Amino acid sequence: MPVTKSAKKKLRKDRKRQIQNQKIETTLEKFIRDTKKSPSVKKVQEAFSLIDKASKKNIIHKNKAGRLKSSLSKLIGKGSRKTSEKNLKTSGRKSRTAKK
Repeated sequence: MPVTKSAKKKLRKDRKRQIQNQKIETTLEKFIRDTKKSPSVKKVQEAFSLIDKASKKNIIHKNKAGRLKSSLSKLIGKGSRKTSEKNLKTSGRKSRTAKK
């Protein structure tokens, strides 16, 4: 057990951080599990966001984050990825008129 005042404070601080990190990690795991059961582009994008946030806060390692994102990307499949890319490309364009 900690003896000094600062050591006691550090113990309290560490316990609070541990609880926060566990909450983030469990929500991430649950969301990834749900996304793998019924994958969709929107769910995968949300999962990517959660993974990136957890990686940034050092809750999960950056290589684990990469592996998770890679496995989720494979679930979407090439067909749906092409359609989503096509929608993104066409939505940003404006029709051009001929200049005289």
